[in-house]
Amino acid sequence: MTDVARFDAVAIAADLARRVGVRAIRAEPMAAHTTMRVGGPADLFVTVRNVFELRGVARYARAHAVPMFLLGRGSDLVVSDAGIRGLVVLVRAENTRVDGERYSADAGVPMARVATELQLAGLTGLEYGLAIPGSVGGAVWANAGAHGGETAAVLESATVLLADGTEVVLPVADLGFAYRHSRFKDNPDEIVLAAVFRLRADEPSSIAARLTDIRRWRREHQPLGQPSAGSVFRNPPEDSAGRLIDSLGLKGRRVGGAVVSPKHANFIVNDGHGTASDVRRLADAVRAEVRAQTGVDLQPEIEFAGDWSAWSPEEAA
Repeated sequence: MTDVARFDAVAIAADLARRVGVRAIRAEPMAAHTTMRVGGPADLFVTVRNVFELRGVARYARAHAVPMFLLGRGSDLVVSDAGIRGLVVLVRAENTRVDGERYSADAGVPMARVATELQLAGLTGLEYGLAIPGSVGGAVWANAGAHGGETAAVLESATVLLADGTEVVLPVADLGFAYRHSRFKDNPDEIVLAAVFRLRADEPSSIAARLTDIRRWRREHQPLGQPSAGSVFRNPPEDSAGRLIDSLGLKGRRVGGAVVSPKHANFIVNDGHGTASDVRRLADAVRAEVRAQTGVDLQPEIEFAGDWSAWSPEEAA
C-alpha cells in the first residue's frame, strides 16, 4: 500500500479539515491539474487558498511525516501514470499588492496575471511572465525566464518556510540562483510562500506593446492550443535545444500519443491519447539521439514527478 495508507488517509483528511480548515480529496487524478494532461491519482489532494492554509498544511504534513508535493499551475511537470504518493497541495494563494515600485505576490499567483497587473500599474520588468505558464512560487523555484528576462533579475526577496517550520524573508542573494535553478531545488523541504519584486516605472502603453509582441511571438512559434509541459530541455550554452532537435529532423517524432511538436521542436505535445510514459520515453529518445548525433547532452527542464517505480524505459509504444 502507499505511504498515506500506512498513515491512515481518512484520519489525515479529517485532521486537516479540523486543524487547518482544508478539505482533502482521495485519488484525485493529476491529469486534471497539469498542462500536459497526464498523470495518475494523488493519494490525498488539498487546495490551499491563502498563505495561512499553505503554511498550516505544510507544518501538519511535516509533523506527521506525510510525504507532500506542492503543485502550482501544473506546467513544466509530467506526473507518472501511477500518480503521486502522499499529499498533493494545490497552491491557490493569490494575494498581490503594489507598493511604489515593489510588487508583492503570493506563491500561487499566475505569472501571466502578474504581467497584466503590472502593465496596468505602469511597472516594467516582468513582461516575460506572460510567457511563463506557471505561478510565482514555481518561477522562483526554477528561476524561470523568457524573452530576455528571468526571475533572478527582478526578484528582491522571498518569504520562505524553512524545513524546521520557521518563516524567514530571504534576499535574492541568498536564493542560490543560476540558470533555471535555485536553492529550492537542492532543499525540497523549503517552501516559497510569497515574493517581492523590484521593478521600474514605465508608460502602460509601452508595456502593453511589449506584451502584445510576446503574445504574437508565442502564437507564431509555440503550440499553444495543445497540451504540453512547456520547454522539455534547457538550452545548452550558446545554443538552442529546439534548434538542435529540429536540425536532426525530429519534429513529428512520436511515441504513443506524445509527439515532438511540428511547430517548436523543444515542445512535446499530447495528442489527447498520450500517457506520462509516452512523454518520458519520447523525451529520452530525443535526448539520446541529440547526444549520439551532436555530442550535446540536453538537460531536462521539465520535472518527472510521482511514482515511477513500475515504469520501464525499454518499453516502447
